Amino acid sequence: MNRIARSLRGRRVDEDSGRALGNQRSRPCRLASFALVIVLAAGWPAQAQDAKTPYPNMAPLDQYLMERTAEIALARSAAPDSISIDAEVMVLGQHGYETAVKGKNGFVCMVERSWASPVDDSGFWNPKLRSPNCFNATAARSYLQLTIRKTKLILATRSKEQMVKDIKAALDRKELSPPESGAMCYMMSKQGYLNDRDGHWHPHLMFYLPTTDPAALGAGLPGAPLFALQDDLGRMTVFLVPVAKWSDGTAWSKDEH
Repeated sequence: MNRIARSLRGRRVDEDSGRALGNQRSRPCRLASFALVIVLAAGWPAQAQDAKTPYPNMAPLDQYLMERTAEIALARSAAPDSISIDAEVMVLGQHGYETAVKGKNGFVCMVERSWASPVDDSGFWNPKLRSPNCFNATAARSYLQLTIRKTKLILATRSKEQMVKDIKAALDRKELSPPESGAMCYMMSKQGYLNDRDGHWHPHLMFYLPTTDPAALGAGLPGAPLFALQDDLGRMTVFLVPVAKWSDGTAWSKDEH
């Protein structure tokens, strides 16, 4: 998810209302998503481009892996306990994501890594990135399958070029599909690390739609608490809504990093 907030860098958000207060920088932004990355997320916010690429290649795999219990806890921190306590939890293994905890409520929580970011993002191989997400059942059936497949390809080939080629072909063959109507996720973890510049950034919700004109929802307009990012590889538009509190109920502060 880290890829999602790349267009939001430089904005401050009112901690009471979640409303954007203004754009303080004019340089291009990169999330994500998460990412998201991603990252934003993904697709989620990411660090500013430098003359030198700080992470030119994939690091050794063990730098992306986590201790299993710690990863489960981090994944669940993406959403309030009322949601995450009964959610399925997936963790990253040697060959991709695997189920660590069976769920009861249809939600799936997991921690995205740096390759959830856009392929041209300077942090695409950043081994420090940890982007907790908790997807509703609709997003788990659709959007999450894209992340799972991207991860499996990256770990098998160590090549973003091969990953992109495969994802495009899978979408063309309809092995993967654009997100279903109603797909969304919680990204409210205070413990996440979205990129080197912003740390855990800001608690928010994300909504996934097939490619959509952001203006149709008023995204990005002055005073509107809604932002959008076009994900060309995933053939979707991701809408992001900042919220005032972290998943543990504490208030977000503009001074946090």
